[in-house]
Amino acid sequence: MKVHWRYTSSTRNTYAVLFAACEQEGFLMEPVSQPLPDVTCYSLNSLNVHTLRPEMAGADCTVIAGGPHATACWREVLSYADYVIVGEGEYTLPALLTSLEAGDPVCPAGIAAHGRLIPATSTVVLDSYPAFSRMKGYAEISRGCPFSCTYCQTPRIFGHAMRHRSIDSIVRYASRYRDARFVSPNALAYGSDGRRVRLDKIRALLSALSNNVYFGTFPSEVRPEFVTEDALSLITRYCANSGIHFGAQSGSDSVLRIIGRGHTVKDVIRAVELTTDAGLKPVVDIIVGFPFETDEDQQATAELVRWVTRFGTIHAHSFLPLPGTPLAGLKPRSLTRGLSTLLGSLARQGKLTGSWQSLEIGFSHSPSNL
Repeated sequence: MKVHWRYTSSTRNTYAVLFAACEQEGFLMEPVSQPLPDVTCYSLNSLNVHTLRPEMAGADCTVIAGGPHATACWREVLSYADYVIVGEGEYTLPALLTSLEAGDPVCPAGIAAHGRLIPATSTVVLDSYPAFSRMKGYAEISRGCPFSCTYCQTPRIFGHAMRHRSIDSIVRYASRYRDARFVSPNALAYGSDGRRVRLDKIRALLSALSNNVYFGTFPSEVRPEFVTEDALSLITRYCANSGIHFGAQSGSDSVLRIIGRGHTVKDVIRAVELTTDAGLKPVVDIIVGFPFETDEDQQATAELVRWVTRFGTIHAHSFLPLPGTPLAGLKPRSLTRGLSTLLGSLARQGKLTGSWQSLEIGFSHSPSNL
C-alpha cells in the first residue's frame, strides 16, 4: 500500500514527526503536491483548509486528515475525508494505516470515520517516538500547556499536563544539526509542570548540548513571567541566540484577564527590561483585534508596542478565531486609526514583523533568525 503526504510548508515539522512514526511501522510517506493512490494524508489548520478542502473532496484515493482544524471540526472534515485523526497522530496514524492495509474494518481509538469517533484513551510519551528521521525537523522537547488562553488550541489538543522529551533523546536529535532549534509551547518550562521554571532541568539540558543552540526563540518561544535573571544567565552562557521571543498578546490588563493569559502587562515590561539588561533582544508577540477590545484597550496596546520597540521588535498578527477554542466563531474587531497607523509605521522602520491586516499571513510567519 502506497502512502503519501500532501506537503505544505506550514506543516513541514508535522510531516517530519509523522514520517518518523510511520517509518517505524514500515510505512514510508512520500511528499506529494496532489492526492495520489493508495492513501494521501493531510494536516489541516485554519489557514490551509480552505485551499485543500476541494482537492480532498475530489481525490481518487483514501484521504486521511489530521491537524488542529481536523481535531476541532472532525464532523465537518468527514464530509470530504475518509478518516480523521483527532488529536495526536504518532500512534493513531500508523495504527490506522496498518488496519487499512490488513482490510480490518475496526478503526483504532482516536480515529473518526463513518460519522462517529472513538476517543483516544491515552497520550503520547515523546521518548517513545523519534523526533524525526530522514525527513528532518525541529526536535520537540515539550508538549501540552497548563494554561487555558481562550484563543489557543494547544491545551485543547495536547492537554494541560506538560510532557517532556528526555535530555538524552534531545541531545541525540540535536546533534544532527549544526544549529539546534526546538519546538515547545514554552521552552523555559522544560522539565517542569509548566507553571514555574526548573532551572536545574534547563541547565542540565543546555549543558549537555554541544552544537549551536537556539533556545527561547521561534519555534520555542517563552512566557514573559518565566523570563528571570537566572534563566537569562543560562541562555547567555550556553546558547547562540541573540534574543528572546515571548508573548505579551495585549497591552491591556483587562484583555489579558479575559483571555486567561495568567500574566500582567507589568510581567511583560519586566521581561523586556531583564532581556535587555542581559544583552539580548526582546521579540514580543502581540495579537490585535480581539472581539471585546475597546478603544482604550487598543490604546494601551499601542503604548506597550511603542515602548517595546525602543528595545526590541514586535511580531504582530490579527486575532484568528480558531475552532475548538472559547473564542471560535467570533469576528475580529477593527483597529483604531491610531493603532493601525502605529503598526504600519513600525513595520516600515523594520521594528515590526507579521501582519495585523491579513489572517493568512498573521499566524504563518514568525522570525526565526535570532
